[in-house]
Amino acid sequence: MRLRSLGDGQVDFCRIFSKLAQYEFEGWAVLEWECCLESSEQGAKEGAPFIAQHIIQIAERAFDDFAGSVTDDGANRRTLGLAERIENKYAD
Repeated sequence: MRLRSLGDGQVDFCRIFSKLAQYEFEGWAVLEWECCLESSEQGAKEGAPFIAQHIIQIAERAFDDFAGSVTDDGANRRTLGLAERIENKYAD
């Protein structure tokens, strides 16, 4: 196996950084340089921005929480027709 520059090989960095974000990884993203073709100076110049572009900042709220509102479970159940079923179930 020949080691290559970031993005030149077969590693799916988008998927890796997505998983790190999904599991709220708080560690460092470190570049270890071992390319058989490129100089380490060029690798550092390209590698650091490559990593920075792939780091995902976690959202502080859900994407669909645009109004910052509180969930009204009762209203949701009524809208779905579930509240009536529960009330009728216990009416007998």
